[in-house]
Amino acid sequence: MNLSLIDPFILAQDYPDALTGKVRSGHAACIRFNRKGDFLATGRVDGTVVIFDIETNGVARKLRGHTRQIQALSWSGDGRYLLSSSQDWKCILWDLQDGTKLRTVRFEAPVYIAELHPLNPFLFVASLFEDQPLLVDISSCIPLKHQLSSVPKRPKLDRQDLNEKQALQDAKQSTCVTVFTTLGDHIIAGTNKGWLNIIEVRSREIIHSTRLCNGIIILLRLTASGRDMVSNASDRVIRTIPIPNLSQDGLDMDTVKIEVEHKFQDVVNRLSWNHVAFSSTGDYVAASTFMNHDIYVWERGHGSLVKILEGPKEELGVIEWHPHRPFVAACGIETGRVYLWSIITPQRWSALAPDFAEVEENVEYVEREDEFDIHPIEEIHKRRLDLEDEALDVLTVDPVKEDPIHDVFSMPVLLDIVDSESEEEIVAVGPGTMRRKSPGEGREWMNGAENANDPEEQGSFKKVVTGAAEKTQSRTRKR
Repeated sequence: MNLSLIDPFILAQDYPDALTGKVRSGHAACIRFNRKGDFLATGRVDGTVVIFDIETNGVARKLRGHTRQIQALSWSGDGRYLLSSSQDWKCILWDLQDGTKLRTVRFEAPVYIAELHPLNPFLFVASLFEDQPLLVDISSCIPLKHQLSSVPKRPKLDRQDLNEKQALQDAKQSTCVTVFTTLGDHIIAGTNKGWLNIIEVRSREIIHSTRLCNGIIILLRLTASGRDMVSNASDRVIRTIPIPNLSQDGLDMDTVKIEVEHKFQDVVNRLSWNHVAFSSTGDYVAASTFMNHDIYVWERGHGSLVKILEGPKEELGVIEWHPHRPFVAACGIETGRVYLWSIITPQRWSALAPDFAEVEENVEYVEREDEFDIHPIEEIHKRRLDLEDEALDVLTVDPVKEDPIHDVFSMPVLLDIVDSESEEEIVAVGPGTMRRKSPGEGREWMNGAENANDPEEQGSFKKVVTGAAEKTQSRTRKR
């Protein structure tokens, strides 16, 4: 019904044009949409993962298991599993059916980013701080970690002329970001020296390498089709790169050429980019700026800047584009709020009734001959009874034509007051009585779950509090 109220020319617009809302639950550091686009996962600086419902902007789930800031989030293809990586050197796979921790993997270094396999939720690749990336198989309780190389595979002519100094420099390279291809047969990795490595998942070997830039490759993102990739590097240049079909039979990797399609940069102000994202169709590229509150949107067809989204008066960090709609979300670095940009759609009220017409200015109304006729009360009552006898179908759900995903997991939403707030922590004190939670309440797990649940520790704590109260009362009596 709401679609009929919207101007069809507005629906044809592919990018947002204004800031339309914001959500918050704690200080968000990273965000990620699921594949269907109905939930937005946010990772907070205190290690909590909060999942928002996009339609209601309410909190659907809270996941607690990390003790430090969340670095990256990754959804499974069906939306049931969520992988969170944190600065506490751990990655946790969550089962959103009941919100439990399915697997916990600890590494020997902080995790830059971790990405789930698009088809197998029990396989992911992780990029570590100043260490080699790992391909982790968590199909069993004991994770299997396979180390991947970061040394680029140079062409044959370059390998013949490679001296010892260059070989030592290649050996010191580390991988900063990794991402799976659409089918999951290959991993595309970016190094701190600007190299792009393509790793085969089955053999875990680098089959092709190319030099993309001279700086650090900060981020890599693929479109939904997997045919194009966008990269963000420390040289302040955003690049879009067409990706060939790497799963093609008989493909000779020596003949594959990965070339840059477009380069986006601010030549005048020389701005740096915090984060980049593809649009739902892959026709636009959006980026958040360093020490600025604007979001730049470029069109890939001509490589031109089409829109600058003005946001709040704070710097924006991670930016994400909705997988199916012209809808952009970004988190503020200072406050941790998640800001939402979309299209402001003026409604067409003429769609409510076939004889309703919108006019630009006042016109003289000409009434019909039978418009204000007085009908008998019995006839009016009979019409109302006839309308009440009609059977209404309130159970059948018509499929949405725009939704290309079928048979996906639907996360059950918890109807608990603690998990339904968005701005403040609220707890139920009694029947119909609420109060705000104190800053330290509910965080005993961060100081050690064993001590929080130990009755002896709780008893000793009560004794200390009781003793302090008795001393205060005795001093008051003496005075």
